[in-house]
Amino acid sequence: MNAPVTEKVDAVIVGGGMITHDQILPSIYHLQRLGKIGSIKVCALDSPPLRALAEEKKFEEAFPGHGFEPFPSLTEPDDKMFPDLFKEVIASLAPGNLVVVAVPDHFHDPVIRVALDNDQHVLAVKPLVPTYAQAVEVEDLARQKGLMVGVEYHKRFDRRALDARQLYRAGRFGQFRLGEAKMMEPYYYRHSNFQNWFTKENSDPFTYVGCHYVDQIYFITGLRPVEVSVRGVEGTFPNGNVGYLWSGGQVVWENGAVLSVINGLGYPNEGAGTNDQGLTMFCEGDDCGAIIKHNDQFRGVSHGYVDHAAGAAFRYVSPDYFRLVPFDGDGLKPVGYGYESIEAITLSAIRVNAAAAGLEGDEALAARQKVLKEIDARGILATPANSSINELVTEAARLSIAAGGQYAVIDYTGPPTVRLRS
Repeated sequence: MNAPVTEKVDAVIVGGGMITHDQILPSIYHLQRLGKIGSIKVCALDSPPLRALAEEKKFEEAFPGHGFEPFPSLTEPDDKMFPDLFKEVIASLAPGNLVVVAVPDHFHDPVIRVALDNDQHVLAVKPLVPTYAQAVEVEDLARQKGLMVGVEYHKRFDRRALDARQLYRAGRFGQFRLGEAKMMEPYYYRHSNFQNWFTKENSDPFTYVGCHYVDQIYFITGLRPVEVSVRGVEGTFPNGNVGYLWSGGQVVWENGAVLSVINGLGYPNEGAGTNDQGLTMFCEGDDCGAIIKHNDQFRGVSHGYVDHAAGAAFRYVSPDYFRLVPFDGDGLKPVGYGYESIEAITLSAIRVNAAAAGLEGDEALAARQKVLKEIDARGILATPANSSINELVTEAARLSIAAGGQYAVIDYTGPPTVRLRS
């Protein structure tokens, strides 16, 4: 890759769904405002989600003068599908720009491959890919080309997690021994596009959102998971598709610690939530106990409204994840670790490009690879090299849930492998 070195990158977002609306596009708009993003293209399977993004009044208020180029066109019929259009849109980018992968989990790998084949940096929503082997292939291909691949595990940028990581690794909590985590998403997810893809063969609640807390334990402690058991509770979506709508998981870590994880698509739509999530880690020292407890649903802020515009008259409010707030500029700006995660990955891609300034060929590649190695080693921003335990857990979870909750073992004696316990 011999890309011109600039202080910004153009962005192609592949996927026009909920995460693009709630977090990715407003973050990219603000980065464009700051001069870190150039042009913005959004590609989806069909036109309706793009139309919804383009007509979002909140974006007009927050980001006056900003917009995106839609693919397909907003004038295309609602029922016309463009499954391969993302390939053309990515190919239209000059090398060294940014592809944001925000499609359903089982479509990540092909989009990432197209991006890397076209010499583009990648920002992918979690989990990166379904299997460890795929993660290794992505890591190798990106390294060979000197390209950044960042996985958007945004909870790594939560100040609670960063503080816990620092203190745990300084020995302040002793050893993690037992934990429980939960993330229960709203019931209304069942009526969204989830019902078209969140089926038994593609995903489950543990894989989709429980992975956040598996990554949190690894991020905080550095411990590797060695066994995974997940039991799914089946249900039927409104369109008749069958999926795992609830899951109960257990992860055993290399020091013998155990984490229990419950997940589901069933938090009451009018509940104060809008979801229920949190992490508790019980630890021990030489002759004492210790604890890390994060209530990620209730951050000390609650609102009672005169209307139901927020879905309920009373809500717990989490400004820590993502909010659009007034600032000393036009419109509104995003704040919270959801924005900071996307900002960090984008700036890292720009940093990788900048490392090759004034260089060509093998020298330019070596300079980019040096920066990538530094990012991997620091371990704050999730990359294939420093977060592939998540792919091992995902692979083990899918194996376990299909076997009715039987334990799957992760073996690190050679290249990591996953198998059902004998």
